[in-house]
Amino acid sequence: MTYLISKPLTLVAFMALGLAGCNNSNQTNTEATPADGATTTETAANANGTLQKIKDSGTIVVGHRDSSIPFSYIADDPNQPIGYAHDLEMKVVEAVKEKLNMPDLKIRYNLITSQTRIPLVQNGTVDFECGSTTNNEERQKQVAFSNGFFEIGTRLLTKKDSGIQDFEDLKGKTLVTTAGTTSERYIRQYNDDKKMDTNIISAKDHGEGFLMLENGRADAFMMDDVLLAGEKAKAKNPDDWVIVGTPQSFEIYGCMMRKDDPEFKAVVDEALANVFSSGEINSIYDKWFLNPIPPKNVNLNFEMSDNLKALIANPHDSDQPKVATAQ
Repeated sequence: MTYLISKPLTLVAFMALGLAGCNNSNQTNTEATPADGATTTETAANANGTLQKIKDSGTIVVGHRDSSIPFSYIADDPNQPIGYAHDLEMKVVEAVKEKLNMPDLKIRYNLITSQTRIPLVQNGTVDFECGSTTNNEERQKQVAFSNGFFEIGTRLLTKKDSGIQDFEDLKGKTLVTTAGTTSERYIRQYNDDKKMDTNIISAKDHGEGFLMLENGRADAFMMDDVLLAGEKAKAKNPDDWVIVGTPQSFEIYGCMMRKDDPEFKAVVDEALANVFSSGEINSIYDKWFLNPIPPKNVNLNFEMSDNLKALIANPHDSDQPKVATAQ
């Protein structure tokens, strides 16, 4: 099996995990060139479908993140993404191999960010991605989503002694969130509507957002609760930080792929359904949320919510949770 790593349209620094030596001369790095080849790739993908594109090229291109702990991120090996969503992504790859009868299908990893993930899927550079991408109505106009595999609430990470307990305490404070996310859009609208006079700054990724918080440039970090737990876990002193605030929304993560390709979506949904119905999802969940994880071997201690249990029992690709419970 061959694994290749590609870079996104823009240069993304692997600073979130404090990794060094991300360009390993012993590994094969393939530069994605959407500016030169996107039109041809997009045309082929749209005309023949993703499965045919994969079959013709002999390669499936998988989108991954570098700091969405514990979903999709880089830890010890700069050429190998890991995480809960990545494990599910590999289940999809195995299903594609079986569907196409291509056991030696090559895998190319393509780094994406919150800003580049949708265009890279749309233009055919990336065949699909499973990370920390929220399924919502606006995005459904641009891409398609699989059945959901996680459900979150949007909250705040702050220092224990910051005096911030909920969103109304952000008045006059500085808040950081990640650019290109649903949290960024929500908090800017909230700030305007409530006239909070909150100084909102946007980080390029979750790792940079937490670094701004840790360095005192921001008083709080707004993001999905489980991603905040991941950032808290990798802090120098995790006990100094606390996740607070009434969830402002409950959102569902799904694998993202091109629109109007029901054959490929069916393969993705079936792969996830098999993991759910077999109970394998429980061991995958425990591995990433209830046990020590790389790179610092910290345990997130993030119990599976009732909402996620309901989603696993009754999978769907709606942007709206079917159950809303306190988490």
